Amino acid sequence: MEPAELDVLGLREQLFHERVRECLICTLLFASLYILCHFIITRFKKHADFSTVEDDEDAAVDRIALSMCTFTLAVSLGAVLLLPFSILTNEVLLLFPHNYYIQWLNGSLIHGLWNLVFLFSNLSLVFLMPFAYFFTEAEGFAGSKKGILARVYETFVVLLLLTLLVLGMVWVASAIVDEDAGSRESLYVCTPVGLSRMFTVTGKLLVKPRLLEDLDEQLNCTRFEEAALSRKISASPTSCWLSVNAALLREQFLAIRSRRLALELRRGASPWQRNLGYPLAMLCLLALTGIAVLVVCFHTLELLLDDAAMPRGIQDAPLGQASFSIFGSFGAALQVVLIFYLMVSSVVGFYSSPMFTRLLPARQDTPMTKIIGNCVSLLVLSSALPVFSRTLGITRFDLLGDFGRFNWLGNFYIVFLYNMLFATLTTLCLVKKFTWAVRAELIRAFGLHKLPLPVTRTRQPSKLC
Repeated sequence: MEPAELDVLGLREQLFHERVRECLICTLLFASLYILCHFIITRFKKHADFSTVEDDEDAAVDRIALSMCTFTLAVSLGAVLLLPFSILTNEVLLLFPHNYYIQWLNGSLIHGLWNLVFLFSNLSLVFLMPFAYFFTEAEGFAGSKKGILARVYETFVVLLLLTLLVLGMVWVASAIVDEDAGSRESLYVCTPVGLSRMFTVTGKLLVKPRLLEDLDEQLNCTRFEEAALSRKISASPTSCWLSVNAALLREQFLAIRSRRLALELRRGASPWQRNLGYPLAMLCLLALTGIAVLVVCFHTLELLLDDAAMPRGIQDAPLGQASFSIFGSFGAALQVVLIFYLMVSSVVGFYSSPMFTRLLPARQDTPMTKIIGNCVSLLVLSSALPVFSRTLGITRFDLLGDFGRFNWLGNFYIVFLYNMLFATLTTLCLVKKFTWAVRAELIRAFGLHKLPLPVTRTRQPSKLC
């Protein structure tokens, strides 16, 4: 063979080995995420007993729906890790540009991961999750033979009808609305309320320091109240007309018991955990929130001065050439921390909203339909995270693949107003949260919450006969 043919053959062989290596890496990464998500879902899923022969069909349906939910949750976790993994890959290639053992980290691998996450997220959102929901609710058409196939046929028919209905509504809406405005993708909003709710959630997980309060006195009072309610419940007669009062007493008893356990936990905590852990956690949350707001404000000013600050999509990732932060590796690590923090705060804010509070999963007590709803919600939040982070200027890493093909990314007014709205709402929620928390702690510390509230009586005008 001639040298030119040998060079072409060697190049094809190299491209083949690189493609096989990328497929193996993607498979191993997704398999790891799938196993982790399977353990997470089984920890929250309600246990169902399929011991009889008649329940074999329900058990098969439950396993199929569980595998689809696990796949969707793995895709969601992959979408969360997508942008941090890309940023860290760029920094590693900058630090070790000629290292043989990290040559598998390249732009082709990152671009393939972005495309796979986009494809699987749409597949899960459009097909897998609706199919899993209708499949768990299906029983087969009337008159047809019972079995798995009958449920599959019914699910496909319902899914097809729903798809035709949604496509018809989209076609009518696109015909009414202007073509340019109708082609804009909806912007998933990560509520800034979650940033303020992070302080409340962290305060519940950690032990607060003692501030002008006597825990022993509170604990003794709580024990006396618990003992008194326990005697009332045990001494109450089993009459039908007293069932409502007994239920109220049990609710009060459980509330006081939980309060007693919380006080015992606070009293048994070490001084380091009580006086150092809680303040440090609150300071870290305040620092991360403040840095996020400052970054968004700086990006808002940059939008007014430079067109390069607008989010845009690219088809090739220039990895290993320059850092995506002006502070180098430290700035890149801070970007990764902020991205994870925004994702956690968006999840906290989502489950804290009154509309989705009931969707919060409980350990070993979450039915399959609620698991499907949680997987869909997490998929929407996680798939919006790369676009959300780039729109706010948290990172300079441009969107790869189909993530950067949203038409509204080039609209200056949408991006600018969204940055302004995020910074304003986050600042207002943070100020309100801290002022309210400080006021409540001072009132509780000085015992002012025990004072009786003044009652103002207003005289009603007498009715004329």
